[in-house]
Amino acid sequence: MRIIVTGGAGFIGSHVVDRLLADGHEVGVVDDLSTGSRGNVNAAARLHVADLRAPELLRIVNATRPDAVMHLAAQAAVSRSVADPGFDASVNILGMLNLLEACRGAGVRDVVYISTGGAGYGDTDVVPTPETHLTRPASPYGVSKVSAELYLDCWARLHGARGVSLRLANVYGPRQNPEGEAGVVAIFTRRLLSGRPCVINGDGEQTRDYVYVRDVADAVVHTLTRPAATGAINVGTARETTVNEIYRLLARVAGVDRPADHGPARAGEQRRSALSWERARHLLEWAPTTPLDHGLAETVAWSRANGGA
Repeated sequence: MRIIVTGGAGFIGSHVVDRLLADGHEVGVVDDLSTGSRGNVNAAARLHVADLRAPELLRIVNATRPDAVMHLAAQAAVSRSVADPGFDASVNILGMLNLLEACRGAGVRDVVYISTGGAGYGDTDVVPTPETHLTRPASPYGVSKVSAELYLDCWARLHGARGVSLRLANVYGPRQNPEGEAGVVAIFTRRLLSGRPCVINGDGEQTRDYVYVRDVADAVVHTLTRPAATGAINVGTARETTVNEIYRLLARVAGVDRPADHGPARAGEQRRSALSWERARHLLEWAPTTPLDHGLAETVAWSRANGGA
Protein backbone atom coordinates (compact mmCIF):
# COMPACT_ATOMS: atom_id res chain seq x y z
CA MET A 1 0.00 0.00 0.00
CA ARG A 2 0.97 3.64 -0.49
CA ILE A 3 0.64 5.52 2.78
CA ILE A 4 1.18 9.10 3.96
CA VAL A 5 2.20 9.63 7.59
CA THR A 6 1.83 13.19 8.86
CA GLY A 7 4.17 13.92 11.75
CA GLY A 8 6.38 11.06 10.59
CA ALA A 9 9.54 12.84 11.77
CA GLY A 10 8.29 12.86 15.34
CA PHE A 11 8.61 10.43 18.23
CA ILE A 12 5.59 8.19 17.59
CA GLY A 13 5.29 8.92 13.88
CA SER A 14 8.82 7.78 13.08
CA HIS A 15 8.16 4.41 14.72
CA VAL A 16 4.96 4.06 12.68
CA VAL A 17 6.96 4.80 9.52
CA ASP A 18 9.57 2.19 10.44
CA ARG A 19 6.89 -0.44 11.01
CA LEU A 20 5.07 0.35 7.76
CA LEU A 21 8.29 0.11 5.76
CA ALA A 22 9.20 -3.17 7.45
CA ASP A 23 5.81 -4.51 6.34
CA GLY A 24 6.58 -3.60 2.73
CA HIS A 25 4.50 -0.44 2.33
CA GLU A 26 5.52 2.66 0.37
CA VAL A 27 5.62 5.59 2.79
CA GLY A 28 5.58 9.36 2.36
CA VAL A 29 6.15 11.59 5.39
CA VAL A 30 4.64 15.06 5.76
CA ASP A 31 6.23 17.05 8.59
CA ASP A 32 7.10 20.72 9.06
CA LEU A 33 10.02 19.72 11.36
CA SER A 34 8.90 22.21 14.01
CA THR A 35 9.23 19.50 16.65
CA GLY A 36 10.25 16.45 14.59
CA SER A 37 13.73 15.69 13.30
CA ARG A 38 15.08 14.67 9.91
CA GLY A 39 17.24 12.20 11.76
CA ASN A 40 14.15 10.29 12.88
CA VAL A 41 12.95 9.70 9.31
CA ASN A 42 13.79 6.35 7.78
CA ALA A 43 15.86 6.80 4.62
CA ALA A 44 13.43 4.57 2.72
CA ALA A 45 10.58 7.04 3.25
CA ARG A 46 10.06 10.17 1.16
CA LEU A 47 10.01 13.32 3.30
CA HIS A 48 7.84 16.31 2.33
CA VAL A 49 8.58 19.33 4.54
CA ALA A 50 5.22 21.06 4.73
CA ASP A 51 2.75 22.60 7.16
CA LEU A 52 -0.61 20.87 7.52
CA ARG A 53 -2.39 24.18 7.10
CA ALA A 54 -0.61 25.17 3.87
CA PRO A 55 -2.15 24.81 0.39
CA GLU A 56 0.91 22.73 -0.51
CA LEU A 57 -0.59 19.83 1.44
CA LEU A 58 -3.31 19.38 -1.17
CA ARG A 59 -0.68 19.09 -3.91
CA ILE A 60 1.32 16.51 -1.95
CA VAL A 61 -1.67 14.31 -1.19
CA ASN A 62 -3.03 14.60 -4.72
CA ALA A 63 0.35 13.74 -6.27
CA THR A 64 0.88 10.79 -3.92
CA ARG A 65 -2.65 9.34 -4.18
CA PRO A 66 -2.22 7.30 -1.00
CA ASP A 67 -4.34 4.30 -0.09
CA ALA A 68 -4.41 5.51 3.52
CA VAL A 69 -3.30 8.45 5.65
CA MET A 70 -1.96 8.14 9.20
CA HIS A 71 -2.40 11.53 10.85
CA LEU A 72 0.02 12.10 13.74
CA ALA A 73 1.09 15.73 13.21
CA ALA A 74 -0.15 17.94 16.04
CA GLN A 75 0.43 20.78 18.43
CA ALA A 76 0.89 18.61 21.52
CA ALA A 77 1.99 20.98 24.30
CA VAL A 78 -0.76 21.50 26.86
CA SER A 79 0.90 24.65 28.24
CA ARG A 80 1.07 26.24 24.79
CA SER A 81 -2.59 25.40 24.20
CA VAL A 82 -3.47 27.30 27.36
CA ALA A 83 -1.25 30.27 26.48
CA ASP A 84 -2.31 30.38 22.82
CA PRO A 85 -5.50 28.39 22.19
CA GLY A 86 -5.88 29.97 18.76
CA PHE A 87 -2.59 28.49 17.57
CA ASP A 88 -3.48 25.14 19.08
CA ALA A 89 -6.82 25.11 17.26
CA SER A 90 -5.25 26.22 13.98
CA VAL A 91 -2.88 23.24 13.96
CA ASN A 92 -5.08 20.55 15.48
CA ILE A 93 -8.47 21.51 14.03
CA LEU A 94 -7.78 23.53 10.88
CA GLY A 95 -4.87 21.23 10.07
CA MET A 96 -7.23 18.26 10.26
CA LEU A 97 -9.79 20.01 8.04
CA ASN A 98 -7.17 20.84 5.43
CA LEU A 99 -5.95 17.25 5.46
CA LEU A 100 -9.47 15.86 5.10
CA GLU A 101 -10.17 18.14 2.15
CA ALA A 102 -6.94 16.95 0.54
CA CYS A 103 -7.96 13.35 1.15
CA ARG A 104 -11.39 13.94 -0.36
CA GLY A 105 -9.84 15.42 -3.48
CA ALA A 106 -7.41 12.53 -3.85
CA GLY A 107 -10.02 9.84 -3.23
CA VAL A 108 -8.51 8.63 0.05
CA ARG A 109 -10.93 6.37 1.91
CA ASP A 110 -8.93 5.47 5.04
CA VAL A 111 -7.76 8.03 7.61
CA VAL A 112 -6.28 6.94 10.93
CA TYR A 113 -5.97 9.76 13.47
CA ILE A 114 -3.73 9.66 16.52
CA SER A 115 -5.74 11.28 19.30
CA THR A 116 -5.39 11.51 23.07
CA GLY A 117 -6.74 9.43 25.91
CA GLY A 118 -6.21 11.16 29.24
CA ALA A 119 -6.36 14.73 27.92
CA GLY A 120 -9.61 13.92 26.14
CA TYR A 121 -11.42 12.10 28.93
CA GLY A 122 -10.25 14.47 31.64
CA ASP A 123 -10.77 13.61 35.30
CA THR A 124 -12.79 10.46 35.75
CA ASP A 125 -13.56 7.93 38.45
CA VAL A 126 -13.93 5.18 35.84
CA VAL A 127 -10.47 3.63 35.59
CA PRO A 128 -9.58 1.94 33.27
CA THR A 129 -11.61 4.30 31.11
CA PRO A 130 -13.58 2.91 28.13
CA GLU A 131 -14.34 4.75 24.88
CA THR A 132 -18.00 5.09 25.90
CA HIS A 133 -17.04 7.42 28.74
CA LEU A 134 -17.87 11.10 28.36
CA THR A 135 -15.03 13.25 27.04
CA ARG A 136 -14.47 16.25 29.29
CA PRO A 137 -11.08 17.76 28.40
CA ALA A 138 -9.51 20.17 30.86
CA SER A 139 -7.26 22.00 28.37
CA PRO A 140 -7.60 23.60 24.93
CA TYR A 141 -5.29 20.84 23.67
CA GLY A 142 -7.77 18.19 24.78
CA VAL A 143 -10.64 20.15 23.27
CA SER A 144 -8.90 20.47 19.90
CA LYS A 145 -8.01 16.78 19.75
CA VAL A 146 -11.55 15.67 20.56
CA SER A 147 -12.94 18.23 18.09
CA ALA A 148 -10.72 16.82 15.35
CA GLU A 149 -12.10 13.35 16.11
CA LEU A 150 -15.62 14.66 15.53
CA TYR A 151 -14.64 16.29 12.23
CA LEU A 152 -13.09 13.01 11.10
CA ASP A 153 -16.21 11.04 12.03
CA CYS A 154 -18.41 13.53 10.18
CA TRP A 155 -16.16 13.52 7.10
CA ALA A 156 -16.14 9.73 6.97
CA ARG A 157 -19.94 9.52 7.11
CA LEU A 158 -20.45 12.24 4.52
CA HIS A 159 -18.02 10.80 2.00
CA GLY A 160 -18.37 7.07 2.49
CA ALA A 161 -14.90 6.74 3.97
CA ARG A 162 -13.47 5.21 7.13
CA GLY A 163 -12.13 7.20 10.04
CA VAL A 164 -10.36 5.71 13.04
CA SER A 165 -9.28 7.74 16.09
CA LEU A 166 -6.73 5.97 18.26
CA ARG A 167 -6.80 7.46 21.75
CA LEU A 168 -3.35 6.91 23.17
CA ALA A 169 -2.29 6.49 26.77
CA ASN A 170 1.10 7.84 27.93
CA VAL A 171 3.50 6.69 25.22
CA TYR A 172 7.18 6.22 26.05
CA GLY A 173 10.25 4.79 24.36
CA PRO A 174 13.25 5.62 22.15
CA ARG A 175 13.31 9.01 20.35
CA GLN A 176 11.01 10.76 22.82
CA ASN A 177 12.10 14.36 23.42
CA PRO A 178 13.53 14.74 26.95
CA GLU A 179 13.27 18.52 26.76
CA GLY A 180 9.50 18.64 26.31
CA GLU A 181 6.94 19.40 29.00
CA ALA A 182 5.47 15.89 28.80
CA GLY A 183 7.12 12.49 28.60
CA VAL A 184 8.21 11.88 32.17
CA VAL A 185 10.08 8.71 31.16
CA ALA A 186 12.28 10.59 28.69
CA ILE A 187 12.79 13.49 31.09
CA PHE A 188 13.77 11.27 34.04
CA THR A 189 15.99 9.08 31.85
CA ARG A 190 18.02 12.03 30.55
CA ARG A 191 18.37 13.51 34.02
CA LEU A 192 19.34 10.25 35.68
CA LEU A 193 22.00 9.52 33.08
CA SER A 194 23.42 13.05 33.21
CA GLY A 195 23.53 13.25 37.00
CA ARG A 196 20.89 15.95 37.29
CA PRO A 197 18.10 15.86 39.90
CA CYS A 198 14.65 14.56 38.99
CA VAL A 199 11.69 16.53 40.32
CA ILE A 200 8.33 14.85 40.91
CA ASN A 201 5.33 17.15 41.07
CA GLY A 202 3.37 16.67 44.29
CA ASP A 203 3.46 13.40 46.21
CA GLY A 204 4.11 11.29 43.10
CA GLU A 205 1.16 9.00 43.70
CA GLN A 206 -0.67 10.26 40.62
CA THR A 207 -1.06 7.41 38.13
CA ARG A 208 -0.68 7.11 34.38
CA ASP A 209 -0.98 4.32 31.83
CA TYR A 210 2.43 3.84 30.16
CA VAL A 211 2.39 2.12 26.77
CA TYR A 212 5.53 1.35 24.75
CA VAL A 213 5.91 3.18 21.46
CA ARG A 214 6.47 0.06 19.35
CA ASP A 215 3.26 -1.44 20.73
CA VAL A 216 1.51 1.77 19.66
CA ALA A 217 3.00 1.52 16.16
CA ASP A 218 1.73 -2.05 16.04
CA ALA A 219 -1.81 -0.85 16.85
CA VAL A 220 -1.66 1.85 14.18
CA VAL A 221 -0.58 -0.62 11.51
CA HIS A 222 -3.25 -3.12 12.55
CA THR A 223 -5.93 -0.64 11.44
CA LEU A 224 -4.90 -1.19 7.81
CA THR A 225 -6.08 -4.80 7.76
CA ARG A 226 -9.10 -4.48 10.07
CA PRO A 227 -11.74 -2.63 7.98
CA ALA A 228 -14.40 -3.12 10.66
CA ALA A 229 -12.42 -0.87 13.01
CA THR A 230 -13.96 2.61 13.03
CA GLY A 231 -14.46 5.44 15.49
CA ALA A 232 -12.61 5.87 18.76
CA ILE A 233 -10.33 3.08 19.99
CA ASN A 234 -8.17 3.28 23.11
CA VAL A 235 -4.54 2.17 22.93
CA GLY A 236 -3.14 1.57 26.39
CA THR A 237 -2.42 -1.14 28.94
CA ALA A 238 -5.22 -0.58 31.50
CA ARG A 239 -2.50 -0.58 34.15
CA GLU A 240 -1.99 2.34 36.53
CA THR A 241 1.59 3.16 37.49
CA THR A 242 2.52 5.96 39.88
CA VAL A 243 5.16 8.52 39.00
CA ASN A 244 7.07 7.38 42.08
CA GLU A 245 7.18 3.82 40.71
CA ILE A 246 8.34 5.04 37.29
CA TYR A 247 11.20 6.87 38.97
CA ARG A 248 12.18 3.82 41.06
CA LEU A 249 12.17 1.54 38.00
CA LEU A 250 14.20 3.96 35.88
CA ALA A 251 16.72 4.64 38.64
CA ARG A 252 17.27 0.91 39.07
CA VAL A 253 17.77 0.35 35.32
CA ALA A 254 20.10 3.37 35.11
CA GLY A 255 22.11 2.19 38.12
CA VAL A 256 21.42 5.36 40.08
CA ASP A 257 20.88 5.26 43.85
CA ARG A 258 19.41 8.59 44.83
CA PRO A 259 15.88 9.72 45.68
CA ALA A 260 13.88 12.08 43.54
CA ASP A 261 13.11 15.59 44.68
CA HIS A 262 9.50 16.65 45.13
CA GLY A 263 8.09 19.98 44.00
CA PRO A 264 4.62 21.51 44.27
CA ALA A 265 1.73 19.71 42.64
CA ARG A 266 0.57 21.05 39.29
CA ALA A 267 -2.77 22.81 39.43
CA GLY A 268 -5.45 20.78 37.71
CA GLU A 269 -3.31 17.68 37.18
CA GLN A 270 -5.27 14.44 36.81
CA ARG A 271 -4.92 12.12 39.77
CA ARG A 272 -5.58 8.84 37.97
CA SER A 273 -5.49 7.76 34.34
CA ALA A 274 -5.55 4.40 32.57
CA LEU A 275 -7.30 3.25 29.41
CA SER A 276 -9.32 0.13 28.76
CA TRP A 277 -8.03 -1.59 25.61
CA GLU A 278 -10.85 -4.15 25.21
CA ARG A 279 -12.14 -2.46 22.07
CA ALA A 280 -8.66 -2.57 20.51
CA ARG A 281 -8.43 -6.26 21.37
CA HIS A 282 -11.78 -6.93 19.70
CA LEU A 283 -11.52 -4.68 16.63
CA LEU A 284 -7.78 -4.60 15.96
CA GLU A 285 -6.80 -7.98 17.43
CA TRP A 286 -4.16 -5.99 19.28
CA ALA A 287 -2.65 -6.26 22.73
CA PRO A 288 0.19 -4.43 24.49
CA THR A 289 3.04 -6.94 24.62
CA THR A 290 5.99 -5.04 26.09
CA PRO A 291 6.32 -5.31 29.89
CA LEU A 292 6.99 -1.94 31.50
CA ASP A 293 10.38 -2.92 32.91
CA HIS A 294 11.53 -4.19 29.50
CA GLY A 295 10.37 -1.05 27.72
CA LEU A 296 12.10 1.17 30.27
CA ALA A 297 15.32 -0.82 29.90
CA GLU A 298 15.21 -0.38 26.11
CA THR A 299 14.55 3.33 26.54
CA VAL A 300 17.52 3.80 28.89
CA ALA A 301 19.78 1.78 26.57
CA TRP A 302 18.74 3.89 23.58
CA SER A 303 19.32 7.13 25.50
CA ARG A 304 22.79 5.97 26.55
CA ALA A 305 23.64 5.11 22.95
CA ASN A 306 22.39 8.48 21.70
CA GLY A 307 24.13 10.94 23.98
CA GLY A 308 21.95 10.64 27.06
CA ALA A 309 24.98 10.37 29.31
